[in-house]
Amino acid sequence: MRLLADENIPSLVVKFICSRGHDAIWIGEKAPGISDREVLSFATVERRTLITFDTDFGELVFRLGLDAPFGVILFRLPSDSPSGIAQTVVEVLESQAVWIGRFSVVDENRIRTRPLPST
Repeated sequence: MRLLADENIPSLVVKFICSRGHDAIWIGEKAPGISDREVLSFATVERRTLITFDTDFGELVFRLGLDAPFGVILFRLPSDSPSGIAQTVVEVLESQAVWIGRFSVVDENRIRTRPLPST
């Protein structure tokens, strides 16, 4: 799976994702400090599904209509150690095959997913 981790995803989590065989890059390393709009654009150009803890991406995609064709996975998890978060994120990513073209919200009890708006 090709992933782009938002800056708010700890680098340890990204390293763990990569160690499990996923192709993940961290925006904090590639383009630190860019805006959320630029993050979505970066994900589109790189053909990657965005993983984030930032709820602003829902507004950008659904209310403002910004393009995110490869998907967004918003994690709403309780505070935990980076290693605990890493384990949860990988388990969630590997629990489902279809993330592309979807906006998904993951909390500690469930995964909600809906198609991204057509642009």
